[in-house]
Amino acid sequence: MKIRCAILDDYQNAALKMADWSPILDKVQVQTFCNHIESEDQLIELLSDFEIIVIMRERTPFTASLFERLPKLKLLVTSGMRNASIDLIAAKKYGVIVCGTASMSEPPTELTWALLLNVARKITKENNELRNNGPWQSTIGTDLNGKRLGLVGLGKIGSRMAVIAKAFGMEVVAWSQNLTKEQTDKFGVQLASSKEELLETSDFVSIHLVLSDRTRGLISTNELKHMKPSAYLINTSRAAIIDQEALIEALRENWIAGAGIDVFEMEPLPESHPFRMLPNMLATPHLGYVSERNYSTYYSETVENIQSFLEGSILRQLN
Repeated sequence: MKIRCAILDDYQNAALKMADWSPILDKVQVQTFCNHIESEDQLIELLSDFEIIVIMRERTPFTASLFERLPKLKLLVTSGMRNASIDLIAAKKYGVIVCGTASMSEPPTELTWALLLNVARKITKENNELRNNGPWQSTIGTDLNGKRLGLVGLGKIGSRMAVIAKAFGMEVVAWSQNLTKEQTDKFGVQLASSKEELLETSDFVSIHLVLSDRTRGLISTNELKHMKPSAYLINTSRAAIIDQEALIEALRENWIAGAGIDVFEMEPLPESHPFRMLPNMLATPHLGYVSERNYSTYYSETVENIQSFLEGSILRQLN
């Protein structure tokens, strides 16, 4: 009898098309689930007979309770080498091996610029009005050339952002808790003396940090009030870095000009959530990592991980 493998949250029905699964199909029966399953009880009902489960980023959290209730589970594969929604200690306790895959930094960088350019030039609004025979030119765009981009974080993605910003003729300033002048000098970027200075002086602020105890709620009411009323906030990193209620208030009260947001604390976003309705919010459904190259990498390396597991060795283990 073949080992059963479930692929969760395959929203685009792409998992089996983006990689060659043939190396394992003689031993493994693969089943995909395209719709998000919110209820733990429903997950248990659907997954209780699967020994291998493949998940996409943090779409379905794997908690201690879930591991405890899936006694047949032996291998969990996540896209990416970091997944904060997996309880790795619980996985080890219940004898589940957790493996990851590579993930490219270019796709989220590109999406960040798509959001930034969109909010600056009001592309979605103008496109909607054109399609609906509305006013011909109802907005005046914000220039990038000569404006200041504030990067909260200058890691793999933040440093790419800096290079592209300079090509647009922008001034770039960066800050994070451990950032040094030596690091910013490598990219010709100014080091802000404080988070507040960065927020007060930037025309666009873009978040590029890993979520941790130190960064959770890093941008809240006080920080949003430090921003210019004409400034835009972009977040393609992790939702919890920005206090969500504070951001809603900032947009409702026009403390800032607008925001481009790709990440949310609850995904999919509830139908009645304010982020779906605020006129100065450009929201996308967590598309930062959703690209052909990333998906091909995720699922190709997933097949490699499963094949190695079947052969008695482990690739890219996270726990």
